[in-house]
Amino acid sequence: MLTGTLFVALGVIMFRHAGLLTGGTAGLAFVLHYATGWNFSLLFLLVNLPFYGLAWRRMGPMFTLKTFAAVGLLAAFVQWLPRWIAFDQLSTGFASVAGGLLMGAGMLMLFRHRASLGGFNVLVLYLQERFGWRAGRIQMAFDCAIVLAALSVVDAAQIVWSVLGAVVLNLTLAINHRPGRYMAV
Repeated sequence: MLTGTLFVALGVIMFRHAGLLTGGTAGLAFVLHYATGWNFSLLFLLVNLPFYGLAWRRMGPMFTLKTFAAVGLLAAFVQWLPRWIAFDQLSTGFASVAGGLLMGAGMLMLFRHRASLGGFNVLVLYLQERFGWRAGRIQMAFDCAIVLAALSVVDAAQIVWSVLGAVVLNLTLAINHRPGRYMAV
């Protein structure tokens, strides 16, 4: 869980530094952060609160506790990492692709260990488990909707780069996360 949340946090920091967005509850937190200037980590924690009930009922207490821990770790890492690492130069295109890959790989680690980053991840995993729908494809649809909703707070060029990042993230999941593949106990 530490490695997965660290990977996602590095991707989130790259996105934030480049003024990009992502999807899911992190995307909602980004939109709110850019619109209000409020702390991203606090917004991320708050946006995830409504999804813990679904996680508890549908995915079980252990999944919910792991997800709660992963959400808390991500919020902490995103808050603390800028004290330990900084980017003097970070191309928007590189941030989009590398950040998307880092977030996708981190989420994959969490999914394979029966955890998520809350919110839409919980819903996506439930839909995959219940109906056999591919997690990456469902997540991509949610992510694209959130990124497009952000048109009011970021410019169109950042949206294009954000969509590329969302595609990279979700292709990473779609290619690598399938039922029956390695799942940790």
